[in-house]
Amino acid sequence: MATSFWSFVNRRDFLTGSGFAVSAFTIPVTRWLVSPTDEAADLAGGKQVGRADLDELREAADEARRWDSKYGGGNWKANSVTVCLQERAARLLLGSFSDDVGRDLFSVTSELSRLAGWTAFDVGQHDVAQRHFIQALRLARAGGDVPLGCYVLTTMAMQSLLRGFPSEAVDMAQGAFERANGRAAPRVLAFTKLIEARAHARENNARAASRALAASEALISRAGQNSGDEPAWIDFYQPARLSADAAEVFRDLKNPKASLAWNQRAAAMPSGVFTRSVGMRLAIVGTAHLQARDLDQGLDLGNRSVDILARVQSSRAKDYVREFNTALAPWRREPAVRDFIHRTRTELGLTA
Repeated sequence: MATSFWSFVNRRDFLTGSGFAVSAFTIPVTRWLVSPTDEAADLAGGKQVGRADLDELREAADEARRWDSKYGGGNWKANSVTVCLQERAARLLLGSFSDDVGRDLFSVTSELSRLAGWTAFDVGQHDVAQRHFIQALRLARAGGDVPLGCYVLTTMAMQSLLRGFPSEAVDMAQGAFERANGRAAPRVLAFTKLIEARAHARENNARAASRALAASEALISRAGQNSGDEPAWIDFYQPARLSADAAEVFRDLKNPKASLAWNQRAAAMPSGVFTRSVGMRLAIVGTAHLQARDLDQGLDLGNRSVDILARVQSSRAKDYVREFNTALAPWRREPAVRDFIHRTRTELGLTA
């Protein structure tokens, strides 16, 4: 099913909308929660697959992650991951390999599919993203890779959250944690608790959000002692990232004092490496300043956010600027506010 999808997703006549159906996750998520690993992964097919083939796919995944962070999901390099899936991974999946090689092949292909889903989601192709995520979860199961399956399911929870389904996101994040607890590294489990906290915040459940955030913080403090045993795809989740996301949690809870306090704990991120993340964080903190009735500081951060995000192709990042614009409502008649709204329309293409 995965190779069939990859064969036509890059075609010029492939049509896609922006639809998202949270119910489409129900069956694949349930299957993974019931049985997250397949019994065997060997195959007698075509060309023999070796470790060099797997190294090539890992390098492709590493490069796609770097370009996605710097330029957003719409850049050509990030989009090339679907070409890699179609032209390289699909052929390898139909080859011959031992159980050990097969499990590693399924795992790295799962991560590539997750990346393809994330870049599609970042540019607003939500239905395509869903299908990539579902395939990534199934491939992680084929590889017997419970930690990666946990991470994929957490990513699915994040998509559900940002598409307006926080309750379902809570369920998925909690399910990912419970299924992988004791089988995944602390940093992987910590990330599931972070997304759970963000989902609770969108439901305006301050107590549950704080509890999940504290659990994430406790887990990540344990992670620093065993970082050598962790997969490379989770290395982004550091205490600074937790603090930055905590600022978003409390912004959503409309608690600007706590949001700004958490932001003070977050280390500055280099914009040349994490361009999109820096731009979104500026919009988040700017919104917290607006909630604290500090228009001047809020607008300063908002303008800096636009400076950065104008260079990034990411509809998800633009959503943070839309939320900032909504928070500007009490000052709509101010000339500086009108100028800012006009700027977001002309430079980011925001219509509302």
